[in-house]
Amino acid sequence: MTEPTVSYRLGKLPARHDPRTFQLAAYLTDELPEAPARVRWTEKVKDWGMLANDRYGDCVPAGALHMVEDWTAYAGTEFVPTERQALDAYSAITGFDPNDPNTDNGAVMLDALKYWRRTGMGGHQIIAFIACEPGNTEQIKDSIHLFAAAYVGINLPVSAQRQRVWSVPSQGTVGDGAPGSWGGHCVPILGYGPRQLVCITWGGLKSMTWRFFRTYCDEAYAVLSQDWLREDQVSPSGFDLEQLQKDLASLGG
Repeated sequence: MTEPTVSYRLGKLPARHDPRTFQLAAYLTDELPEAPARVRWTEKVKDWGMLANDRYGDCVPAGALHMVEDWTAYAGTEFVPTERQALDAYSAITGFDPNDPNTDNGAVMLDALKYWRRTGMGGHQIIAFIACEPGNTEQIKDSIHLFAAAYVGINLPVSAQRQRVWSVPSQGTVGDGAPGSWGGHCVPILGYGPRQLVCITWGGLKSMTWRFFRTYCDEAYAVLSQDWLREDQVSPSGFDLEQLQKDLASLGG
């Protein structure tokens, strides 16, 4: 596995939840097959790129652009995002100015998702975003299985700085293991197996245990993109795309 490079910046602000946000549970029908034991959507992209997250706290737009990169790679024509596109999105979402360090304060994932849907990042808009139920690992699996990614916020502990695989330290969630003691980070999770999940961060692949995910994740979203859905608009079996489209239309979307 390719390990992330040595320069680490965070940048996810505390989760902001909107009761109007659609919930994934509302669109998963009983006909949906159980997600497989292993799924991995990381093989097509060979160079993820840092997207300036070694210098700025732009992990929220960087994570979104990496998802677009992955979707398009599997669709056949890979979109390779640039640092400029990541920073432009960061500026549009937060008011960030690369010439003013005081504006480099991170971003709220919900703000980024709304911008991504309304305006797009790197020229790519999404159809919708749907919140996963907190702590529901089956919904994370469904999101990755059906839509190739979960857009996830994690309150990283200081202990994660020293770990090859992110895991809950032996002392538990106190001291260096306390949630958020390092800071908030946004990562796209693109694969999982029985013991670990794999995400993209700081230009490379990083694994985490399921317990680490359950302990430190404070928000997660399934993201529906035209870059991933088939051209014929047929939804994955068991996912109620028709109802979602009706709900979007009711919002003027």
